[in-house]
Amino acid sequence: MAVQERPFTRRGILSVVSSVYDPIGFLAPFTLPVKIMLQNLCKMSYSWDEHIPQNYQLQWVGWLEDLRRLSTFSVPRCFKPKGFGQLTSAQLHHFSDASENGYGTVSYLRLQSDDEKIHVTFVLGKARVAPLKNVTIPRMELTAAVLAARVDRLLKAELQLELENSIFWTDSTTVLKYIRNETKRFHTFVANRVSAIREATDISQWRYVDTKRNPADEASRGVKVEHLLTCSRWIHGPEFLSKSEEEWPLNILDSTSISSDDPEVRGEVSVNTVIINDAPNATNNISDEDPQNAVNQLITHFSSWKRLKISVAWFLQLRKTLQLLSQKRK
Repeated sequence: MAVQERPFTRRGILSVVSSVYDPIGFLAPFTLPVKIMLQNLCKMSYSWDEHIPQNYQLQWVGWLEDLRRLSTFSVPRCFKPKGFGQLTSAQLHHFSDASENGYGTVSYLRLQSDDEKIHVTFVLGKARVAPLKNVTIPRMELTAAVLAARVDRLLKAELQLELENSIFWTDSTTVLKYIRNETKRFHTFVANRVSAIREATDISQWRYVDTKRNPADEASRGVKVEHLLTCSRWIHGPEFLSKSEEEWPLNILDSTSISSDDPEVRGEVSVNTVIINDAPNATNNISDEDPQNAVNQLITHFSSWKRLKISVAWFLQLRKTLQLLSQKRK
């Protein structure tokens, strides 16, 4: 692969990386380390045309050498091989993963014939750099899961096949608990992403896979060219996809309960009220001048704590306005 010489600057590096045409994402794990390097140089406030440090120059030269070796890289692109037989099942499998440096997803099409032949094909891969703002690993894993759900919607719209329900794989038990949660309320970041996942998928479609068998691990950490040329997991998928469903990894979640100490869980607010009635035989027809009765009426009138707070806020604002008007008249 011919690589045009560029200066050892952020602009030169970005020019070379952008010239790698890879819309399907075969090389997504290979280009991720350079994107991470560009992000680090940005953090260090290097200008576009300023020469990068010596250690980054060595890393860049090594990556360019690997890039030239990709001329031997090849991928079979036939979804349904010749002589495969009558198609009985077609299903998309999406794997997602995240690390401190990046996150990504990879998708495969699993075909099964009437004589129980199974063929797994790489469909799409994506690898993205982690945001500059520090984000926890569970949040990164959840972001990768959202990306997998969006890729599923894209592929279903483009593939001209009758597909079964897709399967989503993650090695994060925390993400699985977030998706299956029915009792806890989350902070905005997690709540929005869980909502997006549940709108696009069903809870039963999400399954656990250990990190050693998760090909998306390459998309979140990056790999060298030797790995792409010798390891078939990224291109051909994990071995268990080529086997019957009985041999797939089991979901290890014994419980979907989430601890109240989880930082993503909103604190539960409880409000206690006490109704004081001095008259033992008094009825509910208490004098309207009784301030305690006014508070009770407010509490019983509104159906939610939020509406009660808003109404009280308006009353307080009205009282303040009336006090100011009264002072001006004096």
